[in-house]
Amino acid sequence: MSASPPLTILFADVSGSTKLFEVRGNVQARAIIAAVLNALHEVAQRHGGTLVKTIGDEIMCTFPGAVQGLLASTDMQRRIKSEPAFVEDNIGIRIGLHHGEALVEENDVYGDAVNVAARMAALAKRDQIVATASTAMNITSAAGVRVRSVGTARVAGKLLPIEIVDVMWQEDVSHVTTVQRVVQFAKTERVMLSLRYLGREFRLDELSEPFTLGREEGHSLTIDSDWVSRDHAMIEWKRGHFVLSDRSTNGTWVKIGNEELLVHRDAFHLRRSGTISLGQAHAAEDVALLHFECGSA
Repeated sequence: MSASPPLTILFADVSGSTKLFEVRGNVQARAIIAAVLNALHEVAQRHGGTLVKTIGDEIMCTFPGAVQGLLASTDMQRRIKSEPAFVEDNIGIRIGLHHGEALVEENDVYGDAVNVAARMAALAKRDQIVATASTAMNITSAAGVRVRSVGTARVAGKLLPIEIVDVMWQEDVSHVTTVQRVVQFAKTERVMLSLRYLGREFRLDELSEPFTLGREEGHSLTIDSDWVSRDHAMIEWKRGHFVLSDRSTNGTWVKIGNEELLVHRDAFHLRRSGTISLGQAHAAEDVALLHFECGSA
């Protein structure tokens, strides 16, 4: 294993490939995905990129500099949206990238930059490019790269959340400022989330570790109830919001005002104030509610 200069790591994957297999069948779907990945590889090569590997419906590339990676990412999105065959099949991709230290070993790349780039790809939605703000920080407006801030996100192994940006690839970006201006983030009020459960109180901010809830010991809040899964839900600061993510069997109910919503294997942005019930609706007789309130310090 040998050290290398900082690299830009890019991950791109086909969004909704599961549905593609359902609609097209295994043989055709595999051929379509292979064509998409080949197209992405061609774009990467034009920008000086190197294919590291393909993983199912995902491609991993490296670039010597951030500008090459950012420009490649925008051209990848445009290629997918302009090729008739891909448009006909409603193909979409999501891309994540980060420029940083990496280790190169034979035909693979490891290290911090890879982990962060993979996290960016996981955060990206269909037709979106997400990058760390540090990747775009020193790119001049002459490069034609434009971004907008989308807040912060946590990355495994990082003590503090990192700033992330949405890379704008559509032709009409007249309303978006250049990267040099966008990445100069303004100081804002510190956002807080207050939680109350049976006399216990917790306070979270954007620097807090994810707050976990479940029946087993070791969670931030352990709730011993048959309705609560061992690893039920998590609340974390993500992209400018406190987000509740349910991963339970029975689901999580969130009530804000008179509106009650079931969140099951999905995520929900907590806003204003309300209550959370794990495993059963608010109307249940034995339910113990988790009260929450979003505010500023």
